[in-house]
Amino acid sequence: MEHPLYLYNTLTRKREQFIPHCEPHVGLYVCGPTVYGDAHLGHARPAITFDLLFRYLTYLGYKVRYVRNITDVGHLEHDADEGEDKIAKKARLEQIEPMEVVQHYLVRYHHNMRQLGVLPPSIEPMASGHIIEQIALVQQIMDAGYAYESEGSVYFDVQKYNQDHRYGILSGRNIEDMLSNTRELDGQSEKRNPLDFALWKKAQPEHIMRWPGPWSDGFPGWHCECTAMGRKYLGNQFDIHGGGMDLVFPHHECEIAQAVASQGSQMVRYWMHNNMITIEGQKMGKSLGNFITLEQFFTGEHPKLNHAYSPMTIRFFILSAHYRGTVDFSNEALEASAKGLERLMDAAALLDGLKTGEQTTVEVEGMRKRCHEALNDDLNSPRVIAELFDAARAINAVHNGQGSITAEDLEELKAVYKLFLNDLLGLEDERASGSARTEAFGKAVDLLLSIRAQAKANKDWATSDKIRDELTALGFVIKDTKDGAEWKLG
Repeated sequence: MEHPLYLYNTLTRKREQFIPHCEPHVGLYVCGPTVYGDAHLGHARPAITFDLLFRYLTYLGYKVRYVRNITDVGHLEHDADEGEDKIAKKARLEQIEPMEVVQHYLVRYHHNMRQLGVLPPSIEPMASGHIIEQIALVQQIMDAGYAYESEGSVYFDVQKYNQDHRYGILSGRNIEDMLSNTRELDGQSEKRNPLDFALWKKAQPEHIMRWPGPWSDGFPGWHCECTAMGRKYLGNQFDIHGGGMDLVFPHHECEIAQAVASQGSQMVRYWMHNNMITIEGQKMGKSLGNFITLEQFFTGEHPKLNHAYSPMTIRFFILSAHYRGTVDFSNEALEASAKGLERLMDAAALLDGLKTGEQTTVEVEGMRKRCHEALNDDLNSPRVIAELFDAARAINAVHNGQGSITAEDLEELKAVYKLFLNDLLGLEDERASGSARTEAFGKAVDLLLSIRAQAKANKDWATSDKIRDELTALGFVIKDTKDGAEWKLG
């Protein structure tokens, strides 16, 4: 590539040229969902963000091993060291096995990801399938002197670690400030320090999921799974670790501490974080009860939705903003995304029918280079979309006889449009998806319009108007041109 790829590294807080640890191989690890409920818009953003990165790195010629974990059963979420596993709680209330809960929502999550055009990762490990690796990690940290056992549980000694390294390098937090703002909570008497976090928890009698460990029958702390699975599948040092910005602290901060404590060095070279989806200024999430599931977006069955929005509209909506910027949900923003996506797809549909001339009077030159430069600039998808809109204007100008294009430039325009719209941004025309059934549907509409054209030729205006009005009522947009009639679904 003429211009190297630059990515924003949360650890150093600056854009850095991406240089793989072991070129051409790239290790990419992304924190996946906790599967105790339906996926919502907040889950879609990291999935689509890192799908774009996966697609682009692969296009650049790297051999990418993309690992996206699934947090399933047996843990306590976030920085809590007390309470009940959310999946186990759901299983207990519904009187089913915890893994039934996991399987149900994992199937639904995978279905939603396919709808959004998210490519499957190379490996999708489950936390519950890597208990041995997590126990080994805890033992390594204890052997290094950075963890201690207390009443059958094992805690990471944050103050001891901070004396030799620095706890807070990812989030920019200072341990003294954290200590001054932390009060001793009930149920934390096992800890030497309120900042210490659980590596292994002794299971209480009512805890459903438990495993035999060297210290007790228990379960690993939430932070252990990504460190253990990242190391297993990508090695002691790998290139990129990604996730939502809400994971910077404590989850990813604790991951760094665990890796350094257990192996004496950083495990991850580039930390990447997408920003949040907000709704009325608040983070969208299950814990706040203000989330809208992806299925509700696709069906329109939610009081905050004016109507249903297609999966590709959701994908376009997310890619229209830079991954490090916040995105605030509104019906107006989604409706604008639906219209913008339709404009791009309408232009793509016109490409094969464009007539070529002896010269090009529309802007084509340099488009491929500008799109590459945008993605090389920390995955700037909004700039790519702006270029595609410029291309759409050029396509429409040629189609409407207000410009011309040579055969050579038309082939370049087709290639650029397909590469960046379909292959890299992953946007597809849902109206044309499907198969023989869709093709038959299109031919049926064309047949009706040919009957209408014949009626117009015979001056049978009643039949002509009836066909047009009936198709319009069904949601079709009919446009009469000098070469006949064009149609699309509105």
